[in-house]
Amino acid sequence: MGIELQNHQSHQEDGPAEEPTSRWLLNTPEPPSMWQELVGYIRKNVLSKKDNRRNKTKNSSSNPVYSCLKSVFPILIWGRQYKLNLFKKDLMAGLTLASLCIPQSIGYANLAGLDPEYGLYTSVVPPLIYSTMGSSRELAIGPVAVVSLLLSSMVRDLEDPVTDPIAYRKIVFTVTFFAGAFQAIFGLFRLGFLVDFLSHAALVGFMAGAAIVIGLQQLKGLFGLSHFTNKTDVVSVLSSVFHSLHHSWQPLNFVIGSSFLIFILLARFLGKRNKKLFWIPAMAPLISVILATLIVYLTNAETRGVKIVKHIKPGFNQPSVNQLQFNSPHLGHIVKIGLISAIIALTEAIAVGRSFATIKGYRLDGNKEMMAMGCMNIAGSLTSCYVATGSFSRTAVNFSAGCETVVSNIVMAITVMISLQVLTRFLYFTPTAILASIILSALPGLIDISGAIHIWKLDKLDFLVLAAAFFGVLFASVEIGLLLAVGISFARIMLSSIRPNIEALGRLSKTDIFGDINQYPMAIKTPGLLTLRISSPLLCFANANFIRDRILNSVSEVEEEDNEQEVKNDKVLQVLILDMSCVMGIDTSGVVALEELHQELASNDIRLVIASPRWRILHKLKRAKLEDKVKQENIFMTVGEAVDVYVRARSPSHDLC
Repeated sequence: MGIELQNHQSHQEDGPAEEPTSRWLLNTPEPPSMWQELVGYIRKNVLSKKDNRRNKTKNSSSNPVYSCLKSVFPILIWGRQYKLNLFKKDLMAGLTLASLCIPQSIGYANLAGLDPEYGLYTSVVPPLIYSTMGSSRELAIGPVAVVSLLLSSMVRDLEDPVTDPIAYRKIVFTVTFFAGAFQAIFGLFRLGFLVDFLSHAALVGFMAGAAIVIGLQQLKGLFGLSHFTNKTDVVSVLSSVFHSLHHSWQPLNFVIGSSFLIFILLARFLGKRNKKLFWIPAMAPLISVILATLIVYLTNAETRGVKIVKHIKPGFNQPSVNQLQFNSPHLGHIVKIGLISAIIALTEAIAVGRSFATIKGYRLDGNKEMMAMGCMNIAGSLTSCYVATGSFSRTAVNFSAGCETVVSNIVMAITVMISLQVLTRFLYFTPTAILASIILSALPGLIDISGAIHIWKLDKLDFLVLAAAFFGVLFASVEIGLLLAVGISFARIMLSSIRPNIEALGRLSKTDIFGDINQYPMAIKTPGLLTLRISSPLLCFANANFIRDRILNSVSEVEEEDNEQEVKNDKVLQVLILDMSCVMGIDTSGVVALEELHQELASNDIRLVIASPRWRILHKLKRAKLEDKVKQENIFMTVGEAVDVYVRARSPSHDLC
């Protein structure tokens, strides 16, 4: 320790004394006010037009309208370079996508409590809108299982789709409108961080719980049950299944459904074993629908108790503007469901889109994705569609089929439009058991067991969030599962903010680096000095008293150690250096806590030194006159400078007090 002290002294005494860099710190101008920051944020993120210099041409720069259109509709950029060889790949990918999309859309509409044609409508207008505005090349747009379950479970509390299907459908369209409006607002005002409230762990747990609930609900179609619960929790669903099995049911439904479920799973197994056979699992659902429908039609199986889809309304999307319920007594609940649906749909779509964009080596624009999703759902709500988003299973098929651009979505949408006009009569005899088997076959992809194990190994608190979402969805409802996951995530953040760590620092030998002595046991403590770092971005009403008490406790512990060794070594604590480099903001309670800390230390003849205060922190200290109380010479740019100055002051030629 003596050697270290001599090194500091010799370092400071060599050569003429220089002006401390803390003078630069104290003479900084005032930071911008909150109003100036808000105006600057709006100008930078909302009103600014980002120039893409690589694509900027003389014509576009002279035509601001065209430049604005290009920023909203990326198809105007890549469409000019689109070639025939790209269309061949997109055509095959789009047709393959449609073969998977048609049966899935019918099944997901049934899951959402809507007639089959509304699932097909949702696979027409939203993909067409997205293909002009989206920035992802592979994302396949349409209805998905999780959002369908979400709508079914939450809208069912407002209207029963069995007793009043028209009122139920109107609420679903209104929810879709608000979901699109929220998504567009998120994109317009660059509010993508709201989607991050659903962490990766929460999403993994939510998806797994939803997959199990969806799977259990498909037992109604798989067994051909007539009496079934409207609730989504696992206890109610299983209870309904056991009670329904005591009534008469036709085993032919189970035979058809389970047989084709095995066929689809085998096709998927072959596709995974050989990537060149990707078209087999993609075509398997459509082949299953065709074969099952033919079997029912040729054998008159519906007369033997096999439940069929029956009537599907032919024709293109019908206008639904007059069905939006803006004067509904349930408007508050509708808006809430729309917000939850918007966040879930965005989270899934952006996660899927970014995954495949990374593989292809390009960047996905999150704000453009939100705008595209919002506009396509608003347009969908006006054309008899419900909430659409990007599907992982269909996007994987689209990618494997060799798609190059979103033209594959256009091809898929046109194919579905033709099917609506031509194939609806054929689909009359489609058994509901085959739709249940198609949905069941898609569910394993929603359960990420390896991801859950990885989260458990990496972070136990994150796994707690995962478990809360999983069990909340499984045993309560979709809404409660989400609230539990978000609530625990926020509680974790609040706990770390309210009870932050106070780290004792020491200098690493032969460096100017100061590290936590618990992390670096070899760090050297300087006699008479205690250096503490506040590991919290905020010093505010929620944690100010706790931080002050923790600091005083640390001082008391050091004083007790010094008193025990006072006879042998002169190491009585004289200076407390407070490293505030991590603190980004401070409020009135934080300033008061610092004043009380200064007074308490001064009464014990201990000098408070503040090191590395941020721009806004220092500005608040000046406003509160705390800078004068602590004295300007006790504010330093770095911890190293503060230690060097006070080590030199401890030399015999200086008087610290």
